[in-house]
Amino acid sequence: MKRLIGIILFFSYLATSLLSAETKQRVVAFAQDDMSNDFRKAQVSSVEKALQQYPDTKFIYKNAKGQTSLLIHQIEQFITMGVDAIVVGTNDESAVVPVIAKAYDQNITMIILDRGIKGDRFTTFIHSDNVNIGQIGGEYIAKRLGGKGTVLLFEGLQKADVTQLRSQGFLSVMQKYPDIKVIKRTGNYLRKDAIKEMEKVVAEGIKVDAIFSESDSMLSGVRSVLKRYSIDPASIIMIGCDYTSEAKKAIIDGTQTGSILFPLGGKESAMIAVDTFNGKEVPKDYVIPVELITSENVQNAEPIF
Repeated sequence: MKRLIGIILFFSYLATSLLSAETKQRVVAFAQDDMSNDFRKAQVSSVEKALQQYPDTKFIYKNAKGQTSLLIHQIEQFITMGVDAIVVGTNDESAVVPVIAKAYDQNITMIILDRGIKGDRFTTFIHSDNVNIGQIGGEYIAKRLGGKGTVLLFEGLQKADVTQLRSQGFLSVMQKYPDIKVIKRTGNYLRKDAIKEMEKVVAEGIKVDAIFSESDSMLSGVRSVLKRYSIDPASIIMIGCDYTSEAKKAIIDGTQTGSILFPLGGKESAMIAVDTFNGKEVPKDYVIPVELITSENVQNAEPIF
């Protein structure tokens, strides 16, 4: 009898252990560049929200505050913790490559979100066509200017591939118009940095006919400077990127001409992570479409946050 009870207890324990293994809580971690950037903060929130429908999945994140060395250290911490997936929003396409490869080689699902890296040891790169984003902004501005004028290109982080690609696309269009002069400033995708740079532009007496900003956050900073100097933002053709709620309101109010809707990619990141947990094949390259939003379609377009 004791032997029978022992056998029953053993199989009961075995069944419980197998059930625990099957229902093991998966951990998705987000290593984000800088959450003082509205877009970056919203990305983290969107992944967290998307994962809420999966009760067996836990979400954690870290904010590198714009410091590449800290971002690398935080990814190392996630590796040590033994997380199942890491979403990475980087600020440097080269420096993070070794640590991402290290995590990938340890069978951690590595999702590169939005900003690419110079390496191929990762699971999936989720992004939009950033060259096309620059081209869309360039073509629209060139058409509105009639091929003549001065355009201010507000660039983001110089070491981020999205900056280089958007600028590449924009400048490739501008080269077709010899009567358009392009000047460049760097705002690092941050409102406060764009304010500082636009202050200098105004102080130098530079007058521009149009602005292409590689993020709506920077364009928000530009508008605040223009208003402070009694320059009507509506007098300048201004195209941003991301399409935030603030940008939508500005387009409706006429103080911003348009914005290129650039999806956060949070929902897609969560989907890729969960698919890998379930043993499904996932694409190496996942491209999300973009769209130009102007006064013509602003009422029907939902902002990304």
